[in-house]
Amino acid sequence: MTTNPAPSHTSSPTAGPVRTTLVTGGSRGLGRAAALALAESGSDVLLTYRSAAAEAAEVVAAVEARGRRAVALRLDVTEPDSFAAFADDVRRALATLDRTHLDALVHNAGVAGWTTLGATTAAQVQGLVAVHLTSVVLLTQELVPLVADGGRIVTTSTGLARFVGAFGYSVYAAVKGAVEVYTRYLAKELGPRRIAVNSVAPGPTATDFAGGVLRDDDEVRAHLAQVVAMGGVGEPEDVGAVVAAVAGPAMGWVTGQRIEASGGMNL
Repeated sequence: MTTNPAPSHTSSPTAGPVRTTLVTGGSRGLGRAAALALAESGSDVLLTYRSAAAEAAEVVAAVEARGRRAVALRLDVTEPDSFAAFADDVRRALATLDRTHLDALVHNAGVAGWTTLGATTAAQVQGLVAVHLTSVVLLTQELVPLVADGGRIVTTSTGLARFVGAFGYSVYAAVKGAVEVYTRYLAKELGPRRIAVNSVAPGPTATDFAGGVLRDDDEVRAHLAQVVAMGGVGEPEDVGAVVAAVAGPAMGWVTGQRIEASGGMNL
């Protein structure tokens, strides 16, 4: 198995190695929160967006305001034929940061999907699989040569893979369960390179996901507060901090794990 020494570039004579993390779907929601938390923890950030170029540019500016560097790259995770070219984009972006490898890869890009029994179509199922599973498998395959030995890969699951929520999220949750299984297999395969691979499973979080219901609907938020040990819906920053920690240098001895960030939902 090939090895990629961890880069040794430092930001100052007294600083530790500068880390570089790629976050897919980093222009909004949990991806944006993760990108900013990573910047605050000392990582430069590559982030991807599908169509929201202006929002991605705002995240780049916010990362730079935190004293780190950032590059936004376009990526549609439903187009696997573009992944080889995207890997070349990543190499070029790394070169602008005087780097050759990523220290962490965070798979965050995702969409909600409502699939009720009796009304679910093949296109809905295939779409959820394409975004949440196929892209993770094939993009990891393309980018893992660019991840430094001793690096991190973080996949994104959901609390709904552990507890049952609204029935319409059945396929979405099932696909995320598959992501968790893939994460464990990948952790074992990349163990010889000491790349830690873990899955972060957010619970209900106040973003625009699924139309922003968890952010904007007071009735839904009040109901969830009754079943969350911490007493409410999480904020994007809560989950972003967890992702930054799991992708960070202190988590090297944790791999193949599902780490739920739900505030203790349905304990």
